[in-house]
Amino acid sequence: MPKNSLLILGLMSGTSADGIEAALVRASGAPPNLKSKLLGHATLLIPKPIRAQILRIAEGAPVPAAEISQLNFRLGHLLAEAAISACKKLHVPLNHIDLIGSHGQTIFHQGPTRSFSPLATRLPAGAGHSPLSPVSSTLQIGEAAIIAARTGITTIADFRPADMAAGGQGAPLVPFADYLLYRHEKFGRVSLNLGGIANITVIPAHAKPAGVFAFDTGPANMLIDALVSRFSHGRQSFDRNARLAQRGRCLTPLLEILLRDPYFRLRPPKSTGREYFGRDFLEKILHQGRKLLAKPEDLIRTATVFTALSVVDALNRFVLPRTKISQLIVSGGGARNPLLMCQLEAALSPIQLLTSEKFGVPESAKEAYAFALLAYETFHHRPSNLPSATGATRPAILGKISYA
Repeated sequence: MPKNSLLILGLMSGTSADGIEAALVRASGAPPNLKSKLLGHATLLIPKPIRAQILRIAEGAPVPAAEISQLNFRLGHLLAEAAISACKKLHVPLNHIDLIGSHGQTIFHQGPTRSFSPLATRLPAGAGHSPLSPVSSTLQIGEAAIIAARTGITTIADFRPADMAAGGQGAPLVPFADYLLYRHEKFGRVSLNLGGIANITVIPAHAKPAGVFAFDTGPANMLIDALVSRFSHGRQSFDRNARLAQRGRCLTPLLEILLRDPYFRLRPPKSTGREYFGRDFLEKILHQGRKLLAKPEDLIRTATVFTALSVVDALNRFVLPRTKISQLIVSGGGARNPLLMCQLEAALSPIQLLTSEKFGVPESAKEAYAFALLAYETFHHRPSNLPSATGATRPAILGKISYA
C-alpha cells in the first residue's frame, strides 16, 4: 500500500446485538481507484445483560430517557474496549491506528416517513412540514466521544442520519464497500448479508455506482435466534449448524402466512429492522405455531426456510427481471447456517453461491470492514452513500467526527 495510506479500525454491532466485530483495514487513494486490504479482525462478545437491554429497547419497550442515555455511554465504553482488545489480539499498537469508524448499535430505524407522535394526528389538513409532521428517523448509540477519549483515536460514527437528511432511508450503507469489492466487467453479482436482517446489494456487470441498487429483503437470523433463545430459555442464542432446524419439519401453512407479509411487496429502496420483524412478528409465529401444534424444531425450521425464501422472493420480484446475475456472494452469520445456504442454492440455481471469504473478507468481518471504508471517505470529506441504494436525492458525506 502507498505511504499515504491510513490504518483504520471498523467497529460494527448488528441487529442481533450479540457481539462487536472489529476489522483492521489499510486504505489509500480515492474512488474509483480506492485501494483497501483487510489486515485482521476480532470479536468482542456483548455481555448478556447489556444485550438483553439493547433488545428490550430496540423492540419498543417503554423506557425512560435516562436508561437510553446510560446505555449510549455504556456502549461507548464497550466499543472502546473492543477497539483496544482488537489491537492487542492483532499485535498492533493502539497509537498506530489513524482512525476508527464505528457503526454503533441501532436501537431504532424507520426509513419510510412515519409518525410516532400522537400530536401529529391533530395537525390540520395542509399543515405541510410542521414540526409535528411525520418524519423518518434512526438512532444508533455507542457514544463516539467515549471511544475517541479512551483510545486516543479520532472516531467517526453516526453514519445514517446524513443520508436520511438528503431524502434517503439511511440504509443500506454497505453497498459502497460491496461495489468496491465485487464489481466486475462481465459478471452481474449480488452481495447478500445475512445478519439479523437480510440485505442485498445488486451490482450489474460493468456497473457504475449509479447502477448499483440495494435494499433490506426482510429478517435473517433475527427470528431464528429469537426462537432458539425462547425455547432454550436463554441457554442458546443461535442454531449452531442448523442442528435444531434439521430435526424439525417445515410448516407450509405458517410459511405461506409469513410470506404474505406486505413488506415483501414494497418496492425498493426499502429498509427494515427489529421495529417491524421483532417481538410482535415473533409472537405471530408462536401464535400460529400453537394452532398447528408445532414442535419448537418445526418453528425454527420454518423460520429458516422463510428467511431463505424471502430472499429468493426479493431477487425474483425486484432483481432478476432487471439484470442478469451470475454470482451471489454471502456474508454475515447466516452464511454459516448450512440449511439456509442449501435452501438458497437450490432455489437460485444456476446462480453460483460464494462466501465473502473467497474475496478476502471473512463473513463475520464484512460490515465492520465496510464502516472502516465509510470512515475513510468521511475523513477525506467525500460522500459515500449510494443514492441509487438508499433513495437519497444526492450524495452525502456521512457521519460525525469526535476528535481524541
